[in-house]
Amino acid sequence: MITLGPLLPADRAAWEELFVGYNAFYGRTLPDLLLDRAWREFQRDVRMHALGARHDDRLVGIAHFLVHASTTAPDVCYLQDLFTAPDARGLGVGRALIDGVVEWARERECSRVYWHTHESNDTARRLYDQVAENRGFISYVVPL
Repeated sequence: MITLGPLLPADRAAWEELFVGYNAFYGRTLPDLLLDRAWREFQRDVRMHALGARHDDRLVGIAHFLVHASTTAPDVCYLQDLFTAPDARGLGVGRALIDGVVEWARERECSRVYWHTHESNDTARRLYDQVAENRGFISYVVPL
């Protein structure tokens, strides 16, 4: 059974392993400064938020998200990072985390939850196509 909850101080090492794995999937290596910053923000739970998924009392998945204003609707929730431990895939962890973020956003009267994934992320897209609507937008980024 998958249970969801906040990331606890004792989760730091397991969270970091998952977050490093998430970033490695996208070809990134984060410096310790950014890992520490993210962890502090999740512990404060004000600007950035996190949910952890546990299976047999082990942290096996993470979701990071934030709320921001919108010009065309009430506030929206952006699901920025979602990752499941490789050995826990197929257990429903990703779906549970998405459902948890959606419920969190609904309780705060957000108008929608949205996220991005790479077009080549076929495994995740199979789940995303079941739980959300792909509206066809293309993402552009200007690195600063």
